[in-house]
Amino acid sequence: MSAAFADHRGLLFSVAYRILGSAADAEDAVQDTWLRWSSADRSQVADPRAYLVRIVTNLAMDRLRSAVARRETYVGPWLPEPILTSSSGSFDEVSTALLLVMESLSPLERAVFVLREAFGFSYGEIGSFVGRSTETVRQAGSRAREHVHTGRPRFPASRARHQEVTSLFLAAASGGDINSLMELLAPDVTLWTDGGGRVRQAHRPVVGAERVATWFAGVGSRPYEGVSPADMTVEIVELNGLPGVVFHGAGRVLATLTLDLDADGLIAAIHNVANPAKLQAVTSGNVHQLSG
Repeated sequence: MSAAFADHRGLLFSVAYRILGSAADAEDAVQDTWLRWSSADRSQVADPRAYLVRIVTNLAMDRLRSAVARRETYVGPWLPEPILTSSSGSFDEVSTALLLVMESLSPLERAVFVLREAFGFSYGEIGSFVGRSTETVRQAGSRAREHVHTGRPRFPASRARHQEVTSLFLAAASGGDINSLMELLAPDVTLWTDGGGRVRQAHRPVVGAERVATWFAGVGSRPYEGVSPADMTVEIVELNGLPGVVFHGAGRVLATLTLDLDADGLIAAIHNVANPAKLQAVTSGNVHQLSG
């Protein structure tokens, strides 16, 4: 692997993952970028960073167009693939909540938003990457920014509050303590469970504090995929830039769970990923130092 590609590999994954919401697809896009880079006449490349970002962006956009069709027939709610992260500050721009807001953007809008907001490329540079005029990408960026800002919490909770609520929620759910759970949940909290039709999960969102609390009190006392609660281990780690939970059992990762808090620090949404195909990045144990 050339030094130039190795130097920018982390950046390329960061771009592709934000566009795709899938670590596996992002890794494939990075690998395809390497194949194109390795066969290119690099003596003609004045700016390797821009050249590589252009390639991975277009590959990710192509993959996203194909993924949109597949997600329309996905069994149950579709959630982004979680990744282990390590950051000195907040990486809210890769949080599950934000990646879900971005799901309704077009591939062009999503790419422009990522390149502009997360990486600071100019509209002129982005236009050259995606083969569109500066004005076209500026308009796409404006639409994307308006949509994302409307969908994001106006007053995001601090990392410390996320850590505290995650620990309290885990303790209450593990003990089947419905009253303690109710104290942590916003009245209109929504639980999203992604099993992809491969494991036992709700095929529709569970809405409302009482229903969500009852759900977790119930699942905490029953075996899951052949593993009893007593044989599970649970750890709080950093997932997508914020504290999250990983459930282990029978020598494998069973599920992940992340929380989205409202302005009052209550749980507004719960994202539970249990589709085995989406747990490979967490299972590998690789921690991503995301660029941005």
